Amino acid sequence: MAIIDVVLALAAVPTLLAALYLTLLAVLARRSPASTARPSRLRFDVIVPAHDEEGEIAQTVASLLAVNYPRDQYRVRVVADNCTDRTAGVAAAAGAQVLVRTDAERRGKGHALAYAFHQSLTDGFADAVVVVDADTTVSANLLSAFAGRFEDGAAAIQADYGVRNPMASWRTRLMAIALSAFHGVRSVARERLGLSCGLRGNGMAFSVALLHRNPPGAFSIVEDLEYGLQLGYAGVRVQYAKDVCVLGYMATTEQTARSQRRRWERGRQALIREHVPMLLREAWRRRDPVLLDLAIDLVVPPLGQLLLVTLGGLGVSLVLAREGVAPWLWSASLLGIVVHVLRGWSFSGVGAKGLRDLLWAPVYVIWKLTLRFSDRGKKPEEWVRTTREAGL
Repeated sequence: MAIIDVVLALAAVPTLLAALYLTLLAVLARRSPASTARPSRLRFDVIVPAHDEEGEIAQTVASLLAVNYPRDQYRVRVVADNCTDRTAGVAAAAGAQVLVRTDAERRGKGHALAYAFHQSLTDGFADAVVVVDADTTVSANLLSAFAGRFEDGAAAIQADYGVRNPMASWRTRLMAIALSAFHGVRSVARERLGLSCGLRGNGMAFSVALLHRNPPGAFSIVEDLEYGLQLGYAGVRVQYAKDVCVLGYMATTEQTARSQRRRWERGRQALIREHVPMLLREAWRRRDPVLLDLAIDLVVPPLGQLLLVTLGGLGVSLVLAREGVAPWLWSASLLGIVVHVLRGWSFSGVGAKGLRDLLWAPVYVIWKLTLRFSDRGKKPEEWVRTTREAGL
């Protein structure tokens, strides 16, 4: 039995290290007071990449036009990218400037953003550029809080990215908890440590000087994560603005969530294979904790998968090595994951109902695993609009 205990204990080490990392971030994730708004003369281009979003774009534009910032100091610019519906007309009627882009060969959000960034830099109006998804509402302090950070020296900023419809179903409440753990808890802690929180696609902001110096070259299905890594290589830290909130819709049913989750999972796995060895090598060569943390953040599995592996390891060790060290190691891993999840729940605002919904987590994890196995060998998708339920 001693040999089995040693094997199971060694198998627990990677999971335990991941759990310790998550526990550390949970402990360090303390809410900081909101930044104080101050007058600013910075000018912004707020870019909204949109592909067939006629049902959502007007509300997003209205939210952006309602922020507390001088109206003559920012523009809302919708990129109607390869649209087959009335996105361009609806956006224009709502008060946005519209950039119509049609390119059958170069499709996807990354290409749409590159086009909009080029237009913004060519115009010379803006000092900074903000990216907001087409199904999003934003907090009123979006630009004023970003302006303060840019004036204090930030080059890239990521807002807090949450769920716009958290109470729609158990699935959206779980997503609210997951995003609060991944975007909130991790990012707050990494900001305290002086690390890069990375980019999350929605609520990103870049100084024009940064875009001139480090133009985005990310065109994968997870272009946000990819550009965040490129900035890390360039020595640029993405700051986290916890007091700025962008809220995007999450699908409420399995059918409508599938395409979204498939793209995220497949894109992330591709980045792990391509970048983790290089990040570790460069982190060692430069003695750079930012690059090391970016690598760790990529390789730490999603919480659900980590939980499933931990429960499996704990169950096997309790059966085969009850009196050994292995059960303790697996139990410590489980405790760390639970601490991190509960910290995410405390950030999420979904209350007791969301806590009860955590019982659905095993179902959600198994569903995500079916996506990964069913997609083996398939080519990554282009930018495909996530299907939404009627009324969303």
